[in-house]
Amino acid sequence: MEKVLKFKTNIQCMGCVATVAPELDAVTGNRQWEVDITSPDKVLTVKSDTLEPEDVATAVAKAGFRATPA
Repeated sequence: MEKVLKFKTNIQCMGCVATVAPELDAVTGNRQWEVDITSPDKVLTVKSDTLEPEDVATAVAKAGFRATPA
């Protein structure tokens, strides 16, 4: 069953999104994910039926950013 994971991040702009994209694509298998850079918490939403929050946080950290479960 697909679940939706949400994270507060420090991803600030589209350049930041481009930096984190390869890491997120690698762990999500190109599943759907998006960052709302207009929200105060810069919310990252990931849809997956297999990932755990730690998996996503680790991928974001590899790109030099922070993601904490919202």
